[in-house]
Amino acid sequence: MKAVVQERFGPPEVLRVEEIDRPRPGDGQVLVRVRAASVNPYDWHMMRGDPYAARLTGGMGFRRPKCPVAGIDVAGVVESAGTGVEGLGPGAEVLGFCPGSFAEYGCAPAGLLVPKPAGLTFEQAAAVPMAAVTALRGVRTVGRVRSGQRVLVNGAGGGVGTFAVQIAAVLGAEVTGVCGAGNADLVRSLGAAHVVDYARQDFTDAGVRYDVILDNVGNHPPGRLRRALTPTGVLVANGG
Repeated sequence: MKAVVQERFGPPEVLRVEEIDRPRPGDGQVLVRVRAASVNPYDWHMMRGDPYAARLTGGMGFRRPKCPVAGIDVAGVVESAGTGVEGLGPGAEVLGFCPGSFAEYGCAPAGLLVPKPAGLTFEQAAAVPMAAVTALRGVRTVGRVRSGQRVLVNGAGGGVGTFAVQIAAVLGAEVTGVCGAGNADLVRSLGAAHVVDYARQDFTDAGVRYDVILDNVGNHPPGRLRRALTPTGVLVANGG
């Protein structure tokens, strides 16, 4: 099968398309025929092997990529399943996380995949896993956003930001989205009550305080972000 592989960390030139053996699912895994895969900042970091501290955790690899095939987000069709897998048989359309998704086939733990909603194309479904899960954890799990709170999403026009705006709005928050002028209408359509153009205004100087700030950009030091929080406000740092 064809796959995008890398043997070392570095610039985009370390990636190349090669013919490799099709993987085989182990216990608790499924083999997915990849129909679509998305690219995230995560993939850029994995390609370059940075930040260096991440290499010490073991998930990235220390001297070379732990997973030689790039990619993580996937949408596709289950080709076969290993022992112990229930509910995801051959032919099931799925989305989720699959290390090595930049290939024709990839193996993933069954617990990292869910059925693909019929209303989503494979391309749409592949754009969901990393961005949506990050947004959900940031807004609901870590930020603990509640109805009536003021929530600011810095980087509201990006992958995580667009999901975060929608999630916070559904939870009943008054959402302010920080983005470029070109994404202002999009961010409003997703549920933001207010939109700040970062090129025209620094939200940390506006005098408005928020209960939760989800920072997907990392372009303000913590001291400045603190000025935009209520005394009991929560900063969720996702970028930098």
